[in-house]
Amino acid sequence: MATVQFAEVKKSFGAFPVIKGVNIDIEDGEFVILVGPSGCGKSTLLRMLAGLENISGGEIRIGGRTVNSLPPKERDIAMVFQNYALYPHMTVAKNMAFSLMLASAPQADIDSRVNYAAGILGLSKLLDRYPRQLSGGQRQRVAMGRAIVRDPQVFLFDEPLSNLDAKLRVAMRAEIKELHHRLKTTTVYVTHDQIEAMTMADKIVVMHDGRVEQIGTPLQLYDHPNNLFVAGFIGSPAMNMIKGRIDAENPEILVAADGTRLPLPRPFPEAVGRDLVYGLRPEYISLNGTGFKAEVVVIEPTGYETQIIVRFGGAEVTCVFRERIDVRPGESISIAIDQAHVHLFDEKTGMRISA
Repeated sequence: MATVQFAEVKKSFGAFPVIKGVNIDIEDGEFVILVGPSGCGKSTLLRMLAGLENISGGEIRIGGRTVNSLPPKERDIAMVFQNYALYPHMTVAKNMAFSLMLASAPQADIDSRVNYAAGILGLSKLLDRYPRQLSGGQRQRVAMGRAIVRDPQVFLFDEPLSNLDAKLRVAMRAEIKELHHRLKTTTVYVTHDQIEAMTMADKIVVMHDGRVEQIGTPLQLYDHPNNLFVAGFIGSPAMNMIKGRIDAENPEILVAADGTRLPLPRPFPEAVGRDLVYGLRPEYISLNGTGFKAEVVVIEPTGYETQIIVRFGGAEVTCVFRERIDVRPGESISIAIDQAHVHLFDEKTGMRISA
């Protein structure tokens, strides 16, 4: 196990910068997820850590040792790819043992490590099968087993669940998290799925356009987003955003574009005259017969809850209710806002104004 540090790491393809001075500290044994939209640089950063991409600037350190110029085989890492990358002509056992065979490890050591990894991953009865005889989830376990037998300082996962169906992704998320708790090996995991990030990570790094937007625990990012990008990216359904301005005569009120007067958690006299965004997560909107009137646009029942999109405050706003609601598009409902959970952002800078 080892710490991992990115210190002012940069990467350019020709004159085009894709990683723009990234700083991340990963503690020994931490499970850290790099998350962001496609093209944000997260996979490039992981490949630089693995030694598969050259570094244009800065330093990457594993266990305190600078690895910028080290080839992948000398970095003591193991990587699990999105496409499994299994050898079709080899059995599960040989796929898992391949790196040890290349290193001329003793056969007894190979057998011991393969059996240990197979036991952890539930593959003991499948060691004689070939990849074509396995399901997608089983193939992903084999890819993980191949990484485990190497006993590396750091595990790297590059969107390993993207090729699985929704139900299997949920199961594999739990398996990978349980595996980390058992092995306690430093893990860096890349995904574009913020639900994966929220449910699995000890710490999340939110990336956008080659930069780190915010680093924190899942609940820190959910409850205290630094800016509009993090607020909109973390959480499903996403945070509602309503544009408006502070009432100069009553700075505890934000006046939305359509004139709706929205309550704030405290007075914001310092924000008077600025274009603002009023942020509120869907679960902090409740039904209230004497509250704001909102027109129903879309109803999305999911079983245990109902998501309703309404027109409110000059925007389309998502509400999440646990109640069974008999309502149709075009009708109105009355809603109340939990103002204690309102976020206020500066529209120009995108930064959150502290409550």
